[in-house]
Amino acid sequence: MNQREKNETLGRGDLEQLQMERLQSTLNRVYRNVAFYRHSFDAHRVNIERIKSTEALRELPFTTREDLGKSYPYEMFAVPLREIVRIHAASGTAGTPIVMGYTRNDLRNWTEYTARLLAAAGITANDVVQIAFPYNLSAGAFGFHQGAEQIGASVIPSPATASSEKQVTIMKDFKTTALICTPNYALRLAATLEELHVHPERLQLRTGIFGGEPWGEASRAQLEARLPILAHETYGLSDVLGPGVAGECHVRKGLHVNEDHFIIEVIDPRTLAPAPAGEPGELVFTTITRDGFPIIRYRTGDVASVSAEPCPCGRTFARMSRVLSRLDNRIFFSGASIFPSQIEAILTEVEGSLPQYEIVLDCEDGKDTMEIKVEVSGNMPALDEVRKLENLRQRLARRVETVLDVQAQITFVEPKSLRAQPQGKVVDRRLEPRK
Repeated sequence: MNQREKNETLGRGDLEQLQMERLQSTLNRVYRNVAFYRHSFDAHRVNIERIKSTEALRELPFTTREDLGKSYPYEMFAVPLREIVRIHAASGTAGTPIVMGYTRNDLRNWTEYTARLLAAAGITANDVVQIAFPYNLSAGAFGFHQGAEQIGASVIPSPATASSEKQVTIMKDFKTTALICTPNYALRLAATLEELHVHPERLQLRTGIFGGEPWGEASRAQLEARLPILAHETYGLSDVLGPGVAGECHVRKGLHVNEDHFIIEVIDPRTLAPAPAGEPGELVFTTITRDGFPIIRYRTGDVASVSAEPCPCGRTFARMSRVLSRLDNRIFFSGASIFPSQIEAILTEVEGSLPQYEIVLDCEDGKDTMEIKVEVSGNMPALDEVRKLENLRQRLARRVETVLDVQAQITFVEPKSLRAQPQGKVVDRRLEPRK
């Protein structure tokens, strides 16, 4: 049994001692090297030497997504840039990306605890793992990729930009045994199998690991019936790390949190006080082994519950429920997260004022699609001015792709046709039954 496996079965007392040792090191590093934390701790009169228990964490101020956005690009890094060997980024609420830096030690740790979660879900060196997350600035695909390689599995980088028919061909020809992607994308691949009359028994698939967007037991039941596989849930923080924070073991009664690398809290989002034990609340995470981009008491906006009861699998790490809801209106799209406020900022930037708009999400040929319906307003050309409208449509589409790294179809609609609904309404048709 290696140290990674030993930590998974530590007694709660020993685990908290390990957490406090690592937390103290992290607090001293961020106070010394990150201006944001130094100013924040001083403003709240925090004496970091007094933080010697998880209860004492409450003396520390929170970090928010807005704080991370304001640090663009490198102000939250706790080491010189020359020590950063990998950079990833996630969308920020106001259009400015959140930039994450990883040292060599960070990559080693990330690889180890992602491998741990994959192993807990049953991935072994005998597996052929097909990863269908985007391979781009986001961290998702890379975290799973390096974790699977650490286990010794054969990894197929098959990004979601490939057609669903190609994904199915790869599954058949390469004898894929494990699929890692969003649950919505997996359902679309199941639909493609049915359209192509490929019976799942012709595949070698046995395991699915899904994350990147909310899903429930109904989706799990569909996936397991249509592929068929054992479907496991995973949880990561796209704006702090990527995958590897928590995941289900074979028991599938909650997601084990890698508590030797993260301290998890559950708070009442209204009072900011700790939520009653076992009750749902907002998840708050503190990283305790990150060198390049450590984060203290990060408010995730995700609502879930946490239990410290040991799991029948023998692991003693706390287990979180699946995310029950969000405190914001974040859109999960092709493995990325986007806020309507970011689209509002683009529309306002291009037009000078905010027109009425609606966001329609759908899925075609196994790929997520986004249509932004924009009401023609007084600042825009009339609908009969075809050339001007087409130039404007192209400008908006390019700007959305540049800022958010997603492709969206811009559709202009008649004046006042969207006024009877909330500004920025999101219509998600991706999981609606298909005729």
